[in-house]
Amino acid sequence: MRIQKPGARESVRGPPELFTGAVWIDYLHQAVPPARAQVQHVTFEPGARTTWHTHPLGQTLFVTAGQGWIQSEGGPVEEMRAGDVVWLLPGEKHWHGATSSHVMSFLAIQEELDGKVVEPMEPVSEAEYPPSGYRRGSPT
Repeated sequence: MRIQKPGARESVRGPPELFTGAVWIDYLHQAVPPARAQVQHVTFEPGARTTWHTHPLGQTLFVTAGQGWIQSEGGPVEEMRAGDVVWLLPGEKHWHGATSSHVMSFLAIQEELDGKVVEPMEPVSEAEYPPSGYRRGSPT
């Protein structure tokens, strides 16, 4: 058994190869083989977002605060709010982040496969964000 007390972990800045804008990550659980699950608490400041990316074994997001957007390649932009649970399929290309006017936080759970939990791709362009139909700074 391992119990981690609050304050035992430091928040780290999301790496620029995975994020645009200010993103903070708290690594809550790193699996010890043979287990594969990892859990992070991720907070996006307004306007911050991931790159387009995939997860080899999928990902589950539990939105804990704020408002965000998520989009799978070729699909519509969907709004996420506190209380929403999102399941992304293995290999599903997507991005997610805060709206342009609100922070957003979630718990992210994903499993490692061959040493990887994420495959980062190209950044979400300024033309793609904010999503079509939304105005920068407008309430969502």
